[in-house]
Amino acid sequence: MTDAQFGLILAAPIIVGFALLLFRMGVLQGAGLLSAAGASVVIAAVLFFGQ
Repeated sequence: MTDAQFGLILAAPIIVGFALLLFRMGVLQGAGLLSAAGASVVIAAVLFFGQ
């Protein structure tokens, strides 16, 4: 596993965690949470397997 792949494994859950935190604080709505989490997971997966 390369350093970039390791970084992607760390970054995607952190982004999802921040989106969840913002949702619980009332800053994001449900659709925003789903789009932020979904986009970060899809982007991380594409970049991970593209390495």
